[in-house]
Amino acid sequence: MRKRRDAPASELELMVRARALANRTVAEIARALNWPLPEDPKRAKGFVGQLIEAALGADPMAGELPDFPHLGVELKTVPIGPTGRTVESTFCCSIAMADVDREVWCSSRLRQRLARVLWMPVTGARFASLGERMVGKPVVWSPSAEEDASLRADWEDIIGSMARLGYVTAHLGSVMQARPKAANASVRQLGVDEMGATRLLPLGFYLRAPFTARIVAQP
Repeated sequence: MRKRRDAPASELELMVRARALANRTVAEIARALNWPLPEDPKRAKGFVGQLIEAALGADPMAGELPDFPHLGVELKTVPIGPTGRTVESTFCCSIAMADVDREVWCSSRLRQRLARVLWMPVTGARFASLGERMVGKPVVWSPSAEEDASLRADWEDIIGSMARLGYVTAHLGSVMQARPKAANASVRQLGVDEMGATRLLPLGFYLRAPFTARIVAQP
């Protein structure tokens, strides 16, 4: 049976667990928790993130709350490529399409999710086998005033475009972007544009790779 650790009692305990995973391979962590490695690469998507969640005691039922609701800490697993850089953008949260004309930055879902984040870099993405990938040094992070201002500016541009036009392009935003979440382009959810209620493609906020690279590179 797959094992999952109990929730940590404090942020300090969480960081002790996170540091204990550093320099361990995915195969080693999976073996300790009795998680079999997926044999089919197509079934491996999301496996590393789920494994680290289990090893740290994240709440699998957190939903739209942070992964450690009682601590207010979100967990983000970041794949690192052969050059030592992040290889893809990082999903933050879905966009409440029906509320885009009413949300404000200070109380937004995105700001709440990014208030406190534990970043777990995983090296070996795109060049090492799943089991050989290795967890790097964890970083616990809260946005600085400058980072918060950059996130807010992008958020206001993206939400403003959606409220006015009913759509947004992935090119908008310097440190983050909005992209479709649905695998099927025919999927729609209730949203708002300048004409009122409409059906829109579900979107999510994603941090751009250079932004997350600066975070995980912190000493």
